[in-house]
Amino acid sequence: MKLPKGAGPRMPRSVGPWKKGTGEKSRVPGLRTLAPIVPNANAASQALILVIAIMSFLACLAVGAVSLVNKSAETWQSQIAREATIQIRPGDDFDMDAALEKARSLAAGFPGVRGARIIGRDETVALLEPWLGSGLGFDELPVPRLVVVTVDEAAPPEFSALRDTIIGSVPNASLDDHRAWVDRLVSMARTTTVIGVCILVLVLTALVLTVIFATRGAMSGSQHVIEVLHFVGARSGFIARQFQTRFLLSGIWGGLIGGGAATVVFLLVSWWAARNIITPEGEQASAFFGDFAIGAGAYAGVFAVIVLVGFLTALTTRITVLRTLRDIDDRRADPGRLD
Repeated sequence: MKLPKGAGPRMPRSVGPWKKGTGEKSRVPGLRTLAPIVPNANAASQALILVIAIMSFLACLAVGAVSLVNKSAETWQSQIAREATIQIRPGDDFDMDAALEKARSLAAGFPGVRGARIIGRDETVALLEPWLGSGLGFDELPVPRLVVVTVDEAAPPEFSALRDTIIGSVPNASLDDHRAWVDRLVSMARTTTVIGVCILVLVLTALVLTVIFATRGAMSGSQHVIEVLHFVGARSGFIARQFQTRFLLSGIWGGLIGGGAATVVFLLVSWWAARNIITPEGEQASAFFGDFAIGAGAYAGVFAVIVLVGFLTALTTRITVLRTLRDIDDRRADPGRLD
């Protein structure tokens, strides 16, 4: 029997995902929008980004501080190692001017020495003025006199031989090559580096623990969805990638915010130091810490911290999800487990 046209059962016509000319999505009849495995952005995810930003900021500050101290220590070490000092103490019936000139000529002709200069009387008084005050009677006090020796850093002299030559030829003379100060600076720089690395490790450890708890919280909120997907055959890698992508974005955003804030702090400190360099406080700070300018190495360190934060966030999330799914499999295989 032939049915009239249009009298048979009619199937619902599928509507495309986009309406013509509107650019808006339209729902397909009989289907509903699938809920995401990972919950959308909420207060918890925003709090996680804030925590990651704070930890990234502290990590970048540690990297910048270590870079600043190492840079200053290298400058101090170079300045100290560039010179040595001959000290001649006064004595009875002692021709100080002749002794100074002899010490200068001996040092200037020694291999590895670029030159030697006698510190004059006026310059010596100026050096003592901050401690002894003005109006110092130079002849009234047994003030030692100095000869500054400029050292060739590429081929430094043999200081032990130079010391023996000066002491053997000039009475009441001694040579200070500043090796003790250089060793202390190197030790201080190494200690600061170790402290900075320890702080960085502690901050990153706290970050990993925070991500673990955040991942477990997100999984507990979608536990029924995850278990159904896992039971019907969804691979563990697929589920892990959903969480990994979401938390990777959170880690990158937090790292960018923290690293950007740390960079702004360094730039502000550098700007302040440049404006106050002519003040006594600025001169003292510059003498100890340089110009407070963050160099290319520190910028590279900030970028490395941002990348490391994102990588650790994604890796920690993936490991946590896979372990949780493995625990679900173990529970299904052994329903009698009580843990």
